[in-house]
Amino acid sequence: MEENILTEHLKGLLEFSTIINSSLEIEEIRKRAIEASMKLVNCEAGSLLLYDEESGELYFDVALGEKAEKIKTIRLKPGEGIAGWVAENKQAVIINDVQNDPRFFRGGDEKSGFKTKTMISVPVMIKERLIGVLQAINKRNSFFNEYDLELLKALSCQVAVAIENARLYSELKETFYAIVFALADTIEKRDPYTGGHTKRVMDYSVSTGIEMGLSKKELENLKLAAILHDIGKIGIRDVILLKEGKLTDEEFKIIKNHTIYGAEILEYVKQLKDIVPGVKYHHENFDGTGYPEKLREENIPLIARIIAVADTFDAMTTDRPYRKGLPINSAFEELKRKAGTQFDPKVVDAFIRAFNKMEAKANED
Repeated sequence: MEENILTEHLKGLLEFSTIINSSLEIEEIRKRAIEASMKLVNCEAGSLLLYDEESGELYFDVALGEKAEKIKTIRLKPGEGIAGWVAENKQAVIINDVQNDPRFFRGGDEKSGFKTKTMISVPVMIKERLIGVLQAINKRNSFFNEYDLELLKALSCQVAVAIENARLYSELKETFYAIVFALADTIEKRDPYTGGHTKRVMDYSVSTGIEMGLSKKELENLKLAAILHDIGKIGIRDVILLKEGKLTDEEFKIIKNHTIYGAEILEYVKQLKDIVPGVKYHHENFDGTGYPEKLREENIPLIARIIAVADTFDAMTTDRPYRKGLPINSAFEELKRKAGTQFDPKVVDAFIRAFNKMEAKANED
């Protein structure tokens, strides 16, 4: 019997390790940690409190179990409650008579109506740095024991490493986006009249992608492709790129090469291969009259079809030295008029819905 329980616990720890090490999504890791702790020690509720380095307080990041949602607004001051003591002393504790423990913070029970009877509280740490506190509450039909404590300690070590890896990945990702934006901004600054174009095209594109139900990965690719959609213009001379009058046929032919130049630049970066189609084909037309390859309809990658609408809408509604930008509704009508020829009708519909939602949210704020 004991061997079976041990096997189940080992399987549980291995399963949790596999799950969290296959994900860099920090929210998922934290939620999975509480689910695993509740399952491993067979308890009614569990929580993960994270340490706020600025204030020194602990706050409930994840709380699962009956009435758990009601405690998420609570913040514990340094040393407050059992979790605060654990964080301050960096020691794990088992308490099988919580109500009579002088360290117990009663505010959580009072706010939720839940009664805490027994508890294991374990610090979550990387080396000597505190990340938070992992808690298992109310062992079912029994009291917590040293074996439960060791299970939670093992789990907390895995949680700490996974959270730290996710944090480092997030910082790396932020740095990458900062570099990408800086590159796009450098290109944009060549034309003083297109300020903010990249950011707007990105926002319009991502909002449209969300409206169309794209996956998280697809939205990530769409976002990057939208930021870098004009990167190929780095290969176009200013005398042509910034010309205010009508382009000659030869000049227009040169301008059109920016989609190919952009794709060639990005193909050197292995991590960006999935966004190349968005950059290369965002000037293809739905009816096959665009460039560079005269693709049509569904043969045009979806992210390129979305960027095409976002890019054109921003161009239509932005003031230029030789013309005023169109009013929003007039630009909408122009998109609808060209749906089925220049643009994918489904993308146009989704774009207009997404834009109206963005406007409504901005007005609320």
